[in-house]
Amino acid sequence: MGRKAVFFDGDGTVTDLIKGIPVSAAEAIRACKENGHLMFLCTGRSRAMVDRGLEEVGFDGMIAGAGTYLERDGQVQYNKELPPAEARRAMELLRGKGLVPVMEGRDYMYYDPDEYTDEVDWFAGRLTQMLGEHWRPITGNEDCMHVNKISAKAVPGADREGALRELSPSFDAVVHEAKGFAGGTIELMPKGYSKALGIAVACRLYDIDQKDTVAFGDSNNDLDMFHHVHTKVAMGNASPKLLELADYVTTDMFHDGIRNGLRYLGLI
Repeated sequence: MGRKAVFFDGDGTVTDLIKGIPVSAAEAIRACKENGHLMFLCTGRSRAMVDRGLEEVGFDGMIAGAGTYLERDGQVQYNKELPPAEARRAMELLRGKGLVPVMEGRDYMYYDPDEYTDEVDWFAGRLTQMLGEHWRPITGNEDCMHVNKISAKAVPGADREGALRELSPSFDAVVHEAKGFAGGTIELMPKGYSKALGIAVACRLYDIDQKDTVAFGDSNNDLDMFHHVHTKVAMGNASPKLLELADYVTTDMFHDGIRNGLRYLGLI
């Protein structure tokens, strides 16, 4: 078997915000790398949110911010940032439509804790602890935020569809399943940026043919990734839309899904 490039989503696929990375997943990824294959993290998390545990897995490359950021062997290859005025306009529009914005960048995530609470998003407080010095409030930074993408949560009475409609000329949106990990979150990426774009650029940098690409994912922000790669592996907890596209459905993350999937493909 020739060298493969394997792209792993983050949350719900290789890691969990509370429990971290299953030992079997980290060991399997390292074993696959030792067998000569290329390993990539391909996450919706912004670079600021990629924690030490994920870094220590030893990925060859990292696509973060749902395709707005790419690292190769620790070196930044591209970093798409919204113009500050565009970031502020989007933030204010979301608030005006009753949504709570989280502005996500390479170095910082911006949100106001009195607005983005555990009642709005179950892991808001956990996220603030996790980010540490990589968190900054929106208030006071409205005109100087370095933002790759935006996440938003609707509160009762929010006009989500109106917000998506008004932002559609500038942003591509992913709407997560209400019962999934992201719980109805909307992700907004600058027009044309996606996990598929990040994969395409990584393949060009590493001279990888499309027939040699594999992806593991669980949620709707992996749909572009699944449409782009050759072999698609859905986690056992994957969204219905992702399950429809999968070539193989492995077990969930906490039942050795990564290890089982890589073994099924003959990569370890």
